[in-house]
Amino acid sequence: MDKPTAETPDSSLRQALDGLAVLSGRPYQVTELSGGLTNRNYKVVTSDGAYVVRMSPGQADLLAIDRFNEFRNSVSAAGSGVGAPVIDYLPAHGALVIGFIDGVTFTDESFRVPGNIRRAAQSVRRLHQGERFVNDFDMFRIQSDYLAVVRERGFRLPGGYLDLMPKSADIRAALAVRQEPTVPCNNDLLAGNFVDDGSQVWLIDYEYSGNNDACFELGNIWSECHLSLDQLEELVTAYYGRPLRNKIARALLQGLMSKYGWTLWASIQDATSELDFDFWSWGMEKYEAAVEMFRGGDFARLLDDVQRTD
Repeated sequence: MDKPTAETPDSSLRQALDGLAVLSGRPYQVTELSGGLTNRNYKVVTSDGAYVVRMSPGQADLLAIDRFNEFRNSVSAAGSGVGAPVIDYLPAHGALVIGFIDGVTFTDESFRVPGNIRRAAQSVRRLHQGERFVNDFDMFRIQSDYLAVVRERGFRLPGGYLDLMPKSADIRAALAVRQEPTVPCNNDLLAGNFVDDGSQVWLIDYEYSGNNDACFELGNIWSECHLSLDQLEELVTAYYGRPLRNKIARALLQGLMSKYGWTLWASIQDATSELDFDFWSWGMEKYEAAVEMFRGGDFARLLDDVQRTD
């Protein structure tokens, strides 16, 4: 489309685009991109390049998002060679501008293509070996903060949610027996945040990024991309270079905590987001899967396995 005018519903976008030096004095076309559960994303094409402009809403504080940290971590991720180049950041407009990656966006089915799990693991490892991020991410702390928001504001809470808190404490204690160093993690690698340009797999979207346990990243990928247990084992083995029973258990337990914690993210979004999306159903899918794991026969075994040396 042509430049939107201030009278259109896209006036906030126009103001942000007018402030970008990379667009100054040149025509451009804008197309809204699909996907994204927190932001609105736009592809902006000029005669000499393409960019993605992410417009963020104002309620990010409730979701524990720090936009300045996101910007700085995006720069670090780009430096690692797996994040898109950062072009500009306009905090007054909630706009982050990155280079457009011309490639195929993953779906859950992409992980069934032979070789893709290994390639994804390689990119994740490159990110984790890069420059440390400016903040930390701990799902146990995030979950506690989200729970405080939900209870203080009277947002919806799934039935029986609080009854599972002792089991989440059991996970935390078991993980602490063999404490892992933290590495720079994306922490939100759903399938749509993997982009394959044919040569490598890129990792995008760093709004929840922070230094974290590598196994949270792997377990969260398992959860968000609906991988099978065999696929998770392949992912963990490709990441570490050999099968490790304790790391597979660690990824599963961290993936369980991601389901449990992101359930509350969905509750907050259900109550506050202006996006046309059924956040509650999305969250309940995660919660029901978490309940099944918490109450399943393998839970105690995973707590034991994560404390092993192999």
